[in-house]
Amino acid sequence: MKNILIPLLMAAAVGSACAAPQAATPATAAQLTAMSARYAPVELTADTTHLSAGDRQAIAKLVEAAKLVDVLQLRQRWSGNEALWAALKKDKSKLGQARLNYFWINKGPWSVLDAHAAFMPASYAGIAIPAHKPEAGNFYPPGATKAGLETWMNGLSADDKQQAQWFFTTIRAGKDGKYRTVKYSDEYKVELTQLAKLLDEAAAATDNASLKKFLTLRAKAFLDNDYLPSDFAWMDLDSPVDITIGPYETYNDELFGYKAAFEAYVNIRDQAETQKLNFFAKHMQELEDNLPLDAQYRNPKVGALAPMVVVNQVYGAGDGNMAVQTAAYNLPNDERIISARGSKRVMLKNVQEAKFKATLTPISKLVLTPEAQQDVDFNSFFTHILAHEIMHGLGPHATVVDGKPSTPRQDLKEAYSTIEEAKADITGLYALRYMMDKGQLNDTLGQGAVAERKLYNTFLASGFRTLHFGLTDSHARGMAIQMNYILDKGGFVSLGDGRFGVDFGKIKQAVIDLDREFLTIEATGDYARAKALMTKYVVIRPEVQVALDKMKAVPNDIRPEFVTARALDQAAKK
Repeated sequence: MKNILIPLLMAAAVGSACAAPQAATPATAAQLTAMSARYAPVELTADTTHLSAGDRQAIAKLVEAAKLVDVLQLRQRWSGNEALWAALKKDKSKLGQARLNYFWINKGPWSVLDAHAAFMPASYAGIAIPAHKPEAGNFYPPGATKAGLETWMNGLSADDKQQAQWFFTTIRAGKDGKYRTVKYSDEYKVELTQLAKLLDEAAAATDNASLKKFLTLRAKAFLDNDYLPSDFAWMDLDSPVDITIGPYETYNDELFGYKAAFEAYVNIRDQAETQKLNFFAKHMQELEDNLPLDAQYRNPKVGALAPMVVVNQVYGAGDGNMAVQTAAYNLPNDERIISARGSKRVMLKNVQEAKFKATLTPISKLVLTPEAQQDVDFNSFFTHILAHEIMHGLGPHATVVDGKPSTPRQDLKEAYSTIEEAKADITGLYALRYMMDKGQLNDTLGQGAVAERKLYNTFLASGFRTLHFGLTDSHARGMAIQMNYILDKGGFVSLGDGRFGVDFGKIKQAVIDLDREFLTIEATGDYARAKALMTKYVVIRPEVQVALDKMKAVPNDIRPEFVTARALDQAAKK
């Protein structure tokens, strides 16, 4: 992280209508109101008319469970979060309420859109607040250094080291100062016991066998820390109520990228839209076999087709409702499941539609020419997000380092999230063009010059939407690499006035070259090469900054109001 510290700080206010003041100057109520306005309020609704009475009861229990996930994620993000949240709720002043509101958006006292800088004073209600979000979150002992933890881990047996680096453990220091590994089931026992009870109650209510199985197994996992059986059951979930709940993504662990944060997505499946995605199912191995990667690193047998579903979100919690909203996700992250079954892609259609209307459409009018603006459409946006999620499941997932089996996640450490998100982006773009050229998308995106213009112009506009968040997120850092690399290759062209275009004679090869770079880094586990790529390209260049400056009045993202969840909760209480 040190190698990219300067460009990150330079980009701290990128896309911000009202950047957070330095930590020494806490934000005023007016500033906090302006900072909150960067998230456009939207009402998220989902059709519940087809749900059975049992599923209605189950979904109400799952929303209740999701609210507990918020508690866990607050604790994982920072050890002082819960006490600060409680103190803020007691502050009824205008400033106190503005702080409370922005705290909840960010799930902490640091502004995600402003390089995770604190928007509160260094001390509040007797609680010391770091100037920036701690890289280690609350997964490791206070004051522990990366070097010290690595030395300790390297001195463990192979099995103990694996547990120390596992998704579902924390590292704590005993009274003697020695480090030890603690299972999530012990670390968060009180809340996980409550969660297990709610999931068991939801399982008893539903009449869907696959949902009942997943909820029962996930409740058990909360208590015994073995998530593998329930992850397999989640892969097989075929239910009108589509639930994701548990520890998954590792973005909050910026020290190593090992530890999973709790999140919850309570969704209702859109079966009609899900059926439209079946065209990808026929081409998974073909796409793997044609990746721009040395053949020795390709997977000769991609796991049996993983499910792809389109849903409408009812409720989000924890990492599933923090600052920039998730438009799709690809889980689980356990390489054992990915190797055997692939991974499941979940597309949040109502979230994507809200983002497209509130952010991408107005951005395209500022950064593209009038002609190119006509090519920006929701179908291309939606399909590329789908392709992005699919590409997480393709490409290298196992490596050999010094003769020992490993994974790209372990090899690339804190650089992995940035490289992997960028790989999924650019490989998705590569795959869609490949399928277009083969005539495999004629019933969806089409084929030929018009389809290509829509694909690349929508991707270009969407790239600026991602950079509008600032370089504080793995997705945005990955997009900075893509934007700058393709500009250098001539695939994207700066028109000199904050507008950009696509050179359709160069874009295809630029995408292939960059995709090969990402895939090779992951296949070889080359940490130094990954860091060098990030050092060079994770920056906001002057011509890009001109475009971002024009976008200051455009919301960075959305802030959902879960209308359907509220209605279901009210109905359950009658």
